[in-house]
Amino acid sequence: MPIYEFKCKECGEEFEKFVISYSQIGQVKCPKCDSNNVVKKVSACAVGGSDSGSSGGSCTAFG
Repeated sequence: MPIYEFKCKECGEEFEKFVISYSQIGQVKCPKCDSNNVVKKVSACAVGGSDSGSSGGSCTAFG
């Protein structure tokens, strides 16, 4: 399930929502004012860094 970012055109609230299918985007309501006058924001794509060999091996456990 992708997470989409939305902005309410009525109150300006910005929020994220799990959406099972793209067709449900038109049914999303603002959690603050309950308006369905919301727009999907353009989200940035996650892009990996240039160091493809790193896998977080320097992390240490706390305990």
